[in-house]
Amino acid sequence: MNLLSSASIFTFFTLISRILGYLRDICIAIFLGASIFADAFFVAFRLPNTFRRLFAEGTFNAAFIPSYTAAKLENKKKGKIFADDVLSLILFVLTFIVTLAEIFTPYLVYLIAPGFIEDDIKFNLAVEFTRITFPFLLFVSLSSFFSGILNSNNKFAAASAAPIILNIILIFSIIISYFYDLNFAKQLSYGVTLAGIIQLFFLIYVTLKFYRPNIRYKFKITKKVKFFFKKLLPSILSSGVTQINILVGTIIASFQTGAVSYLYYADRVYQINLAIAGIAVGTVSLPALSDAYKKRNFLKLSNIQNKSIELSLLLSIPASLGLILAADEIVSGLFGYGSFTIEDVTMTSHALIFFGYGIIAFALVKILSNFFFARNNTKTPFYISSLIVFLNITISLSFFNQIGFLIIPIATSVSTWVGVLIYFYLLYKQNFLLLQNKLFLNTFKIMISSIVMSFVLILTLQNFANYLHYNYIYKSLFLVIIICFVGIVYLLSCYLLGLLKIKNYKTN
Repeated sequence: MNLLSSASIFTFFTLISRILGYLRDICIAIFLGASIFADAFFVAFRLPNTFRRLFAEGTFNAAFIPSYTAAKLENKKKGKIFADDVLSLILFVLTFIVTLAEIFTPYLVYLIAPGFIEDDIKFNLAVEFTRITFPFLLFVSLSSFFSGILNSNNKFAAASAAPIILNIILIFSIIISYFYDLNFAKQLSYGVTLAGIIQLFFLIYVTLKFYRPNIRYKFKITKKVKFFFKKLLPSILSSGVTQINILVGTIIASFQTGAVSYLYYADRVYQINLAIAGIAVGTVSLPALSDAYKKRNFLKLSNIQNKSIELSLLLSIPASLGLILAADEIVSGLFGYGSFTIEDVTMTSHALIFFGYGIIAFALVKILSNFFFARNNTKTPFYISSLIVFLNITISLSFFNQIGFLIIPIATSVSTWVGVLIYFYLLYKQNFLLLQNKLFLNTFKIMISSIVMSFVLILTLQNFANYLHYNYIYKSLFLVIIICFVGIVYLLSCYLLGLLKIKNYKTN
């Protein structure tokens, strides 16, 4: 297995999905801006979308792949039976949860956006939209099961391409709403659930080559299934700590007008960096880590650990610096149109800067937690993630009145960095961290390339300042050109320093 090539496949489809996601969010920004309709839709979309990210971006895989791999190693029939039992139980539990959520939606909205209770119109809109979007949770969770089957067979393309469907459907929802003069936010809500259905059937079809589902109404909760679900809940919190922090931030931000929208748009920008630097690398490395540990091949285990960290840093360090240095230009170029005012750009870019300080930490948490998951240890990441979330909530609530919604990205970044330090300490203490000297040398080279890139970025932003101004109609085109140019400079620097050789990322 080559970590770089596998991550590249995952990254390619993820980039397409995120680019379409940007187009979707640009359309939302133009027609909804940071209005009450936007706030209501984002709250309605936040909960099922958080679960989509939790399940699709590693949480389900962290618990499922090691157990499924172990069952398959015994024999294929046992692997099939285990998968059928898990699928049947997930379908039963999630159907029950979605039914309850549909009945008690007002209470659910109050929990995730308590600040909306002061505005009856906004609250009622959020309730209506949440009832429409919530079934998406069922479909995306089932989709994640089939993605786990594919990933365990080292097939990453279809699973990473599936979210493209959501963005295409939502873009069409906006276009249809525009031409037929429909409620944009309501049609977007319907689009979310429709996309979940289509995505599920797409993944079922692709997975048939490796697994044919057999839903059992009288399924057995075997020891293996019990062990899987015992690991699943801790892994939801531990692997999805960044998403949980964002959900917590939404709850707190609901008390400030427009803050939910500002955080949503900032979140959309930095998530593409997290998807590449953390989720892509973490997703493709976990099956190899699990296999190496099961076979007690500690040399291979060490190689995968080091290459995972190195590749994550190679992608996250320049991303972090880029977001910090060019936040205003990025937000303006992506969303600064129509109803999205210059004040909205300023507030969103401030949030993006503070998220930028945490990009490296967000990515490393994904990578480091895998070192425990591969050993079927979900308790330790669970405890660390609980501390991260607790610290995030404590900081946010303590300083929200003085600083406002900006404390949310600050708290998210600070708490995640604390988590990274704890991960390194515990992994080192338990002799789980098998670092090689070459990692430190390559990290130094990455930092040199990132500094060169930052210097070029600053000069470019200064020289093209007039073409990146809020009022310039083609600012997005110049933004893309600058990003591509600076990215080429960074990659060229990395190549000259010997960081981009394909053979460097072979894990055998």
